[in-house]
Amino acid sequence: MTLDIRPATRADFDIALGWARDEGWNPGLDDAGPFAAEDPGGLLMGWLGAEPVGCTSVVKYGADYAFLGLYIVRPAHRGKGYGKAIWDAGIASARGLTIGLDGVPAQQANYRKSGFVFAHGSARWSGMLQGSVAAHPQVRPVTAEDFPAIAAFDRRHVPAPREQFLRAWLETSPTRRSAGYFEGGRVRGLGTIRGCFTGWKIGPLFAETPEIAQALLATLAAPAGTDPLFIDVPGPNAAGVEMVKRLGFTPAFETARMYLGEAPTLPLGEVFGITTLELG
Repeated sequence: MTLDIRPATRADFDIALGWARDEGWNPGLDDAGPFAAEDPGGLLMGWLGAEPVGCTSVVKYGADYAFLGLYIVRPAHRGKGYGKAIWDAGIASARGLTIGLDGVPAQQANYRKSGFVFAHGSARWSGMLQGSVAAHPQVRPVTAEDFPAIAAFDRRHVPAPREQFLRAWLETSPTRRSAGYFEGGRVRGLGTIRGCFTGWKIGPLFAETPEIAQALLATLAAPAGTDPLFIDVPGPNAAGVEMVKRLGFTPAFETARMYLGEAPTLPLGEVFGITTLELG
């Protein structure tokens, strides 16, 4: 039977995120909507007849950048070339753009074969903040009126504009809340917490200083209570690594940020938490 690779529907995003949960990647409970908002055709799914067997997302941001994630083949269909076909289709869908990804170090050699170059490492840290840090008066929920300033602040920390994603991501839901650090009418920090199949993830966490990052953490962590928290910290942000260590977090696993094409220059010293490993 021939593999048919085509853009996913909105319902297919839920299928792909279910597969990610099965792989132990622990996606957010309410991720599908924001994932689809920026690039509705950014998830490709491979089908054998009526059966979905694999997928990858290559979400395009602006005219020059894309991010690859959710590269999964169902276990029963591995070793048959379907994954490579889906991968090639994903890369082709963003031809001419710089493509980023966050992958486990063990796959770096495979990514290099497709032209990806290592940029930096990151690590997922896990812990709990219940009662360990105090809330800060300059941290408050993000409102619709804040969006222009928030979008401009976000743009400083990511390789391309992502306003459609950001609008959906910042919408408060039962499992996702965002907050900003505001000083004199200026945004100096931004963070989101979202409920996952296990615990809660914080990301993005962008802040001009470690103190602002920690102030945001104190407010963001409130919904988690005694549940575990997870945050993906870029290795080059030494202050971020030191912060999570000081708060008692422990490393769970490492990832490698790699790029195909010209790597963007980002202020990693202000990136205390990557938004998601699926979307950068």
